[in-house]
Amino acid sequence: MQKMYFDNSATTKIDPQVLQTYQTVCEKVWGNPSSLHNLGEHAFNLLEQARKQVADLIGRKQDEIFFTSGGTESDNWAIKGTAIEKHIYGKHLITSSVEHPAVINTMRQLEKLGFEVTYLPVDKEGRVSCEDLRKSIRKDTILVSIMAVNNEVGSIQPIDEIAEVLKDYPKIHFHVDAVQAVGKGLGKMLKNERIDLMSFSGHKFHAPRGIGFMYKKEGRMIAPLLTGGGQEKNLRSGTENLPAIAAMAKALRLVVENEDEYSKRQQKIKEKIYDHVEKFDKAVIFSGRDKNFAPHVLCFAIKGVRGETIVHAFEDNDIYISTTSACSSKKHTVSSTLRSIGIDDGIATSAVRVSLDENNTLEEAEEFNNVFDELYEKFRMINS
Repeated sequence: MQKMYFDNSATTKIDPQVLQTYQTVCEKVWGNPSSLHNLGEHAFNLLEQARKQVADLIGRKQDEIFFTSGGTESDNWAIKGTAIEKHIYGKHLITSSVEHPAVINTMRQLEKLGFEVTYLPVDKEGRVSCEDLRKSIRKDTILVSIMAVNNEVGSIQPIDEIAEVLKDYPKIHFHVDAVQAVGKGLGKMLKNERIDLMSFSGHKFHAPRGIGFMYKKEGRMIAPLLTGGGQEKNLRSGTENLPAIAAMAKALRLVVENEDEYSKRQQKIKEKIYDHVEKFDKAVIFSGRDKNFAPHVLCFAIKGVRGETIVHAFEDNDIYISTTSACSSKKHTVSSTLRSIGIDDGIATSAVRVSLDENNTLEEAEEFNNVFDELYEKFRMINS
């Protein structure tokens, strides 16, 4: 049987066209974009061409795009950069209890430095309440950081509604971790003008690993985390990874241009698996199938079977899924998202995640369901 990859929220396979772009730039454009000679000028022009393409694709200005090493750096920079820049105005930050570790652990680090953080609770779908947000805002609040799509269960946060709340507080920076949102039919939401900062990671949409970008609204001030040669307008020093940047711009174009088609296809595949799994007594599904959930993430559990056992059982059948998060899968920790939405730890330890992309098919979903039947029966017999 052909291998089936259902772990795209962890990382995606680089697109062959994207890989070709990467290789071509490596071979033909080796000048440093900061150099004065014509090789450097050629590299600089390509860098800015990629920047403009990325900006156009997400509906922003060219000067508002800053290249980074990925989502983790972008999250750290948005949050710490705001904290450093605005600490004289206040030391209070707001986030949710279901953020990615790149956000949660950054907040915890800042708490050790004297900042105060409010962690908003979530409902049973993993979504924050705008009323809770409004009540949490203080005179010394400098940042609100809320992810667009949860990486574990796929909840879509009410970004537009949060933006409406924050229109009354124009001095507060609004950061959105958009790493899981690219190509998922959420392009309009990500263009909301009240968003000040957004984080993106290339390897989530078929670009190379180790490259990403951050959107920073014109006029919003944040401090640099990396200082040195003054690249990226003195805000992110370090020689630019031009082959990866050009490749990422290509990957973003390929995904965004087909976003509606891709997201609808993923939704159909998700629903095929969802409809099958929910028939079983010991199966518990944590992801929804409505508009409050992204089309590519389906999180479920089989009661009495640990998540890593389920993952390896599917792997033995050449189907690759994960526990709830790639960042915690090898640590055997309980999902912070499931705990936050009130799931008992005994069930949460059984959780696994199927995450799709545009290369998955309904035929693969059918095969997944067949294997699920076999494994469910084996687990039932063992636990009976």
